[in-house]
Amino acid sequence: MSPPLLNHQSPTTNHPLHLPRHDWTLTEVEALFARPFMDLVFQAATVHRRWFDPSEVQTSQLLSIKTGGCAENCGYCSQSAAFDTGLKAEKLMDATSVIAEAMAAKAGGASRFCMGAAWRELKDRDTPKLATMIAGVKALGLETCATLGMLTADQARQLKDAGLDYYNHNLDTGPDYYADVVTTRTYQDRLDTLEHVRSAGMKTCCGGIVGMGESRRDRAGLLHALATLPEHPDSLPVNALVPVSGTPLGDRVKREGEIDPIEFVRTVAVARLVCPKAMVRLSAGREGMSDELQALCFLAGANSIFVGGRLLTTSNPGEDADAALFALLDLRPMSLGTEARAA
Repeated sequence: MSPPLLNHQSPTTNHPLHLPRHDWTLTEVEALFARPFMDLVFQAATVHRRWFDPSEVQTSQLLSIKTGGCAENCGYCSQSAAFDTGLKAEKLMDATSVIAEAMAAKAGGASRFCMGAAWRELKDRDTPKLATMIAGVKALGLETCATLGMLTADQARQLKDAGLDYYNHNLDTGPDYYADVVTTRTYQDRLDTLEHVRSAGMKTCCGGIVGMGESRRDRAGLLHALATLPEHPDSLPVNALVPVSGTPLGDRVKREGEIDPIEFVRTVAVARLVCPKAMVRLSAGREGMSDELQALCFLAGANSIFVGGRLLTTSNPGEDADAALFALLDLRPMSLGTEARAA
């Protein structure tokens, strides 16, 4: 039996676990996954408390501003034009409607508003309309985030100038499993977009999806890729796959079963340990999680959720359910602009 980690050190190095580092090896990340569960959660909770108030949870709301018809073939996605999921493609929303949705999100308690478009990449012709949306949401006093597919360096600068605070571009999974998930863009394409976002001065929101049939090593590979980026993601979403009929991975998971809940908590805990200052977000899949499972995730270092009854095209717990959960667990929404404590 492995002893508890002493002095908050890595199990394979003398590096203090609470301090960010970018030289993680895949072997080290796999070793964290292999820790006894109680030790792993305790260590993640300890690191979480070093940087954040454990009773605070960031609340964001996500809106699909352009739904369906995406040219990518991501095997989990209901919005891919490659799969018959019954989803009807829609045009880009107008700025006035998006800003109205943002106002409602703020009234409901959200501190960040995220706008998602089902595109392979942003087209220059759409940038002015998006800039109007972003500026309008920013003027409401909300943090702004967008996920619009791949970006060029110039597009990233334009979004930054419009007032975009965060850009979401997930790696989805580890590099070894990536080709089993999507073949219409490469891992390097994703890394290049993240570099454009960082160079433009925006913060990155980058994580992945678990429960797609990947191995633990693939989950470790995802977190290793995130932990060895030039800058750790400011937000790190951990999505549990919501199986959608008609998608290859959704149909596979429906046959073979979803990820074990304890393994999901392990993933959250390791995310906290390798990216200690990130907002680790429970993203897709929360509606199917019990209060007890979500409590374990918060204990293991998650400190961000999406609120509102919809996540792009899948359902999410409603405002009343989240208010009840926060009351049950003595949690409160995080103040706008909260970041990790100073070192």
